[in-house]
Amino acid sequence: MDWRRPLWRPWPFSRQCGITAAWPGPVTAAIVHRGQVVQTVELDRLTEEMTVTVEGDYHLTILLDRDGVRVAESDCPGQDCVHTGTITRAGQSIVCLPEQVVVQLTGGGGGGPDAVLG
Repeated sequence: MDWRRPLWRPWPFSRQCGITAAWPGPVTAAIVHRGQVVQTVELDRLTEEMTVTVEGDYHLTILLDRDGVRVAESDCPGQDCVHTGTITRAGQSIVCLPEQVVVQLTGGGGGGPDAVLG
């Protein structure tokens, strides 16, 4: 065994498991419908609740405020996007597969560790 090589490399493991680092700055919500960005909003800049409606085969009503983002209403089967609830931290997302909508939060300055190992 070559003692100069580390036994464990965290980078490939973290990429495979979907672990992401928090980027500095405000939390930004990106709403993507069928591969096209519909709206990008910095949550810190909102002074009141904002509503974004996505129209297609199904209709989604997305509510954004300083505290997070949620899908309030949808007529898609399964309602997984509605049942996801409010997302509040960078790296979280809401997905509506039938309508191909993704709402993802990015940014944030780090509110502490997600997990402590050891």
